[in-house]
Amino acid sequence: MVQIPLERRKALVIAHRLLVLLALCCLATQVPAQPPPVAPPPADPRVEIAAHIPGARPEELRATAVPGIYELTRGADIVYVTADGKYAFTGDLVELASNSNLTEQHRRELRVKAVAAFPEDDMLVFGPKDTKYTVTVFTDVDCPYCRKLHSQIGAYNRLGIRVRYLLYPRTGPNTTAWTKAEQVWCSPDRNSALTRAKLGEELKTKPCAENPVARSYALGQDFSLEGTPAIIMPNGELLPGYVPPDVLAQHLKDAK
Repeated sequence: MVQIPLERRKALVIAHRLLVLLALCCLATQVPAQPPPVAPPPADPRVEIAAHIPGARPEELRATAVPGIYELTRGADIVYVTADGKYAFTGDLVELASNSNLTEQHRRELRVKAVAAFPEDDMLVFGPKDTKYTVTVFTDVDCPYCRKLHSQIGAYNRLGIRVRYLLYPRTGPNTTAWTKAEQVWCSPDRNSALTRAKLGEELKTKPCAENPVARSYALGQDFSLEGTPAIIMPNGELLPGYVPPDVLAQHLKDAK
């Protein structure tokens, strides 16, 4: 066996250590592999369309089943616009294969969402002990058919229908009907006050600042109400005008 001199062995150990250090330095200074560039998300076409429509926001638009046609919603109103933002048209979009009115389906969804967001504490509720159905009714104190509906409130309740009234003075702010609506709300017993006002009794209560009349009126405007009573079904369907208790009960049953 060949004996390596001590000095030579020391030199070899030192050389080995230097090689290891050099290898480690190379690893430390090596540039890590860069991930492939991520493609930017595609531009939202709604932004460009909204830019052509005064006051429109991109979130008010959504694509329809028809290529190049977008739906624009304002409250519960729906119009259609072309993808270039140049043309708009109104009407209902119907899927012929299923005979489904897609526009009305969306209107109902919007109404359900809007009514659910309106606090029930800001409504006048007439309900039975055992509720089968709940409807929300926009009512005017002086409207003859609103009075007819309310005169049968007991019959609606006996059929299990819970009626939630939203005050909707049809003539708008700064009118007698508006003042009466505020007087009803500001009375100590609101339900009794509504009944008495619909019977033609003049209320002595003064309007108060904290009342929901303006908000319920604004909601009715969003729904493009053309008259009262206006009955909002649980599924968002809008029934314009008076509906007799038995007819409404059957309609609610059929809608389930």
